[in-house]
Amino acid sequence: MKNKFRILKILITVILFGFLLSFSLKRFNDKSMEKVSVNMIKTQTPVYFIDEKEVKEIVKKLNPTKKIGDIDIPELEKKLNNLPSVDSANVYLNLNGNLNLDIQQKVPAFRLNTNGKDVYVDHKGQEFPISKNYSFPCMLVTGDIDESEYVSLAALVDKIDRDSFSKKYFIGISKNKEGYNLLTSEGNYKVEIGDLDRIDLKVRGFKTFVEKYLINQSPDKYTKISVKYDNQIVTTLNPNFEENDSIIKVGNKELSKLPILAQKKAEAIKKPLTAAKKEDRPKPPVKKAVVKAPVKKAELTVKKETPKAKAPVPKKATVKPKATVKVE
Repeated sequence: MKNKFRILKILITVILFGFLLSFSLKRFNDKSMEKVSVNMIKTQTPVYFIDEKEVKEIVKKLNPTKKIGDIDIPELEKKLNNLPSVDSANVYLNLNGNLNLDIQQKVPAFRLNTNGKDVYVDHKGQEFPISKNYSFPCMLVTGDIDESEYVSLAALVDKIDRDSFSKKYFIGISKNKEGYNLLTSEGNYKVEIGDLDRIDLKVRGFKTFVEKYLINQSPDKYTKISVKYDNQIVTTLNPNFEENDSIIKVGNKELSKLPILAQKKAEAIKKPLTAAKKEDRPKPPVKKAVVKAPVKKAELTVKKETPKAKAPVPKKATVKPKATVKVE
């Protein structure tokens, strides 16, 4: 009996609790939102592609009644995450009926201008369009860039931004058939780096060239400084720079000699070849002159043979008849 009373007591308590909970939830859902709080998470470099006003407009469109029960939080969170300039969004309600939105914006690594396309690219290699209301100061990259190179380019730009020397000199990146070039803020020259490998070594090579040579010269003297080769720096002179006229003239004279030297060298090589060819040709058979010696007529000499003396023929020995003895 006591057990039945306990069970009945528990059931009545659960029913009352469920009734009170459902009543509270209905009252809470019918309640209007007290406040919409938008928290823009601060990044290392401040960005302002979207603001609180734009976010609240999106919330208003998805919940025109402003009732807590009519808010579809998963849908709202998905809508915010689909914004091009938003990296992540988190939406939640507290017990006071306040709607909270934590939003982190994308930070561009560089601005890409290629094939009529003008977009930003973040450090994850993701493209997003430029804003009409806000322009982020970052490095401009031009040329035919493949999407697989976005992350490597972002790493290169990050290294340039972290180094005070590189940040002072390099203002842009361009790509042509021969590879990548760094555009500089001084003079009209560009720094050719080729591929995106061993960037630290290449930047150090350019830094050494600037500190030891370029610091004492005019930056307009060169059109290109190449550091893409191992252990060497190759420079291209600016033909429009007056101080280069004498150097270029000497160079042109030396270049003009090259065809003559090449011709002489070819002739020098050709002569022994022609001589060798002549030696290799089969020689025609030389007919030897046959000198006939005068034939002497043989003189017939008749030798008279003296008759040889005949050897005496031995006489046959006469055989005497033997005596016969007759015994009677």
